[in-house]
Amino acid sequence: MEIRNIAIIAHVDHGKTTLVDKMLRQAGAFRENQVVAERVMDSNPLERERGITILAKNTSIHWKSTKINIVDTPGHADFGGEVERILRMVDGVLLVVDAFDGPMPQTRFVLRKALALGRQVIVCINKIDRPGADPMRVHEEVLDLLIELEANENQLDAPVVYASAREGTSTMSMEEPAVNLTPLFETIVKHVPAPPHDAAGPFQMLISTIDYSNYLGRMAIGRIERGTVHVGDTVHLLSVDHAKKPLAGRVTKLYGFEGLDKIEVPEASAGEIVALAGLEGVEIGLTITDVEHPERLEGIAVEEPTISVDFLVNNSPFAGRDGKYVTSRQIKERLEKELERNVALRVEDTDATDTWTVSGRGELHLSILMETMRREGYEFQVSRPRVITHVGPNGERLEPYEELAIDVPDEFMGTVIEKLGPRKAEMLEMKNPGQGLVRLLYRIPARGLFGYRSEFLTDTRGNGIIHHRFLEYGKWAGALEGRGRGVLVSMEHGTIVAFALGNLQDRSTLFVAPGDEVYEGMVVGENSRPGDMDVNPTKEKKLTNMRSKSADDAISLEPPRVLTLEGALEYIEDDELIEVTPKSIRLRKRSLLATDRKRSSREAKRERASL
Repeated sequence: MEIRNIAIIAHVDHGKTTLVDKMLRQAGAFRENQVVAERVMDSNPLERERGITILAKNTSIHWKSTKINIVDTPGHADFGGEVERILRMVDGVLLVVDAFDGPMPQTRFVLRKALALGRQVIVCINKIDRPGADPMRVHEEVLDLLIELEANENQLDAPVVYASAREGTSTMSMEEPAVNLTPLFETIVKHVPAPPHDAAGPFQMLISTIDYSNYLGRMAIGRIERGTVHVGDTVHLLSVDHAKKPLAGRVTKLYGFEGLDKIEVPEASAGEIVALAGLEGVEIGLTITDVEHPERLEGIAVEEPTISVDFLVNNSPFAGRDGKYVTSRQIKERLEKELERNVALRVEDTDATDTWTVSGRGELHLSILMETMRREGYEFQVSRPRVITHVGPNGERLEPYEELAIDVPDEFMGTVIEKLGPRKAEMLEMKNPGQGLVRLLYRIPARGLFGYRSEFLTDTRGNGIIHHRFLEYGKWAGALEGRGRGVLVSMEHGTIVAFALGNLQDRSTLFVAPGDEVYEGMVVGENSRPGDMDVNPTKEKKLTNMRSKSADDAISLEPPRVLTLEGALEYIEDDELIEVTPKSIRLRKRSLLATDRKRSSREAKRERASL
């Protein structure tokens, strides 16, 4: 049987997971009467809630006499580490591009990686039935992008398929009717090269991803580069450090991928993507080889993180109420476990035994880790994100810059441009495709994006679209303006009452509601003016025997602003922390006592005056 290994890559929300759904259905992976959820590849609860792909996943289909192994990859730039390692075990990529939006920042990122590895590209222009779609314009934009990224002659001659993933149809020409996905399947079989198939050579396989089983432990997933492996074979696991001795192990289980399931197989040969169990010390990027031929494959290079936060043991007055895992040992072990499969993450110890610096590719990358941990029962605190700086060749300070792409209606364009100016954003391009949206392309320091997404959605009344990706390291852009407004900080411990909030809401935006518990130093709202204000949200109405017409009026409160993890990370300042528990997300000051905060403020002023 012939084999084709292909990864589906695209910008977020361009329809690749929906396309995989339809490919599985039309290739017969499901029974006719089988009930299958939409976006079946998004199996993680967080993926279903957010409508994005976070983890790369394997599946396979049979088309006539060919087995096509498919890897569905994330579309968000923060999970680029997943894409980079997956590209090592495929021979071609299916680049899905929206027929309305055209190539977006993440399209450029993943395509550059695929071209650098010499992968064959098939372009799929999706959503051709979308109102306002212009497939021919998008086709030209994709060709321009291939030229810009210095694709070779074979890659420039990439076949183009026009499709509607939602309808499950495709065609090779817009003049021909689209009936089903047969043209797409035939294009994959024809243009994606077969994998290396030296089945007679000594066994060799690169670990590209990891799965975990409660019964078998960690399983290595990757493409067999050479030779054949059988259940019961003794193999060597080669570490990255050449000085270390290879670890010997025995293959206890071997799985191939069929549809959405892992099928146990007795043996597998070169070109197949398999899951292998029985080895200790399995890590992404390591090589599994024949005992007599311990030859390493080139490891997986992943771009460095650009943003870091501090994870701290929760020490607030409410610590230990909600969480199951609250100690420093438990949190450290969980962070180290995450490193085993999250190759773009870094965890470092600090001088404090209860604090660790965790670095990732962006706020979303880090917030997904936090959300996963809190759902598992962990309780911890998180600091404000900060960018990771480098030192240039001449000793200058360098910081990460992002490419920011914005689609915004004409009437909001002036407000967006005005707001990006103080954030040191540099406009690279402005074009009007004529569809009611103006596209703005900026180069902006990563620091300049902190807190901007929520502000952008407010300024555009929810009608704008914003995407960004890491671009390069550049010169330090200088000081940026911080949060324009202060916060309301509780000065008492107790239960919040409506009477107190009624007096506060005219000059603030509240984060809490009546009945919530609060402690001294907890942030309960945003001040309408600069500067923090200490308030008492537990203040009750004094009872008297006096009556007046307005005395007993019902207090009408606006709904509080519900903070998500991403929103909280964007919002807080350096002197604040996020308290993350399985049931709550709270903001607090680092120093809970008002006297300590005033003393720190005076000392900071004296230091600035001395400089």
